[in-house]
Amino acid sequence: MTSEQMHDVALLLKSYGPDLPYATRLVESFHRYNVEKLTMYVVVPSADIETFQHLAGEHVQVLDESVLAHHFVDEATGGMRPGYINQEIVKLAFWELGLARNYFCVDSDALFIRPIHSSDFLAPDGYPYTVLVEDLELKVEPRYFEQYWQERERSLRLIQSEIGLDAPVVLTCHGHQIFSAAVIESFFNDFLAPREWDYRDALAVAPYEFSWYNFWLQKSRVIPIHPREPLVKVFHHEGQHFEYILRGIGPADLARGYLAVVVNSNFTRDLGQVEVDASKPVALSPYLSYREVGQLLGAKARNSLGRLFKRR
Repeated sequence: MTSEQMHDVALLLKSYGPDLPYATRLVESFHRYNVEKLTMYVVVPSADIETFQHLAGEHVQVLDESVLAHHFVDEATGGMRPGYINQEIVKLAFWELGLARNYFCVDSDALFIRPIHSSDFLAPDGYPYTVLVEDLELKVEPRYFEQYWQERERSLRLIQSEIGLDAPVVLTCHGHQIFSAAVIESFFNDFLAPREWDYRDALAVAPYEFSWYNFWLQKSRVIPIHPREPLVKVFHHEGQHFEYILRGIGPADLARGYLAVVVNSNFTRDLGQVEVDASKPVALSPYLSYREVGQLLGAKARNSLGRLFKRR
């Protein structure tokens, strides 16, 4: 593809066999809301090409990740298994294929909930928005703080140090970033190459591909920074999702603020594919045991009877 044929913005989905049901649901929602006929690239391992081929169509292309395999690792890196690191590498190295000037990285377990426009990703001057947040609502949650926050913050500070970004406030994102090919090309040529590093070497220091991007952009200012809040509502743990169900916040409500929603499959795989548009009873059911359902019904009955007798 020549520079004239490159997309101003495209979508990138890195997936693999076990995530096929999620990827299928995502692509279906993409077709439903792809009003500007943007292109999505689905990158999968060679062994999964045939399995994912049914997703290919006019606006969806399925690509073999082997075109970027020269960057891959075959052993644990940065405390993460090879497959995890390699999917991070695909996101960072995708610009090398020359398909898009900017690309929005979306996860398999995402679901689009409103029409998708290029203006969701690109500012009026043509440069991409940059998702930059502190995620303080996660920092204050005791469980998340103990299990994830502290180690993540140490890793992010380490990235800042390596890059030479002197910033007291950590501004980055967990995912669903719009990557600028120009920024990652600069990261590769001006940061990695002088150290004789590849993407894998950076990820060995800290396996957070989006933060390497965000911090390098903040340091280098290769393009103007147009900050915005996340485009995707991510429920990082069951407590967050449970709260929204109880409050009756559904897809139509979420669509007023977000382009897509993710119920993190890391905590829902044992529950099956959790649907975000289910009724309150259906949405709650995966999280409750039969005993808890029985207790809930009993409490509901007692409450109803109590109110009935009070009225008499």
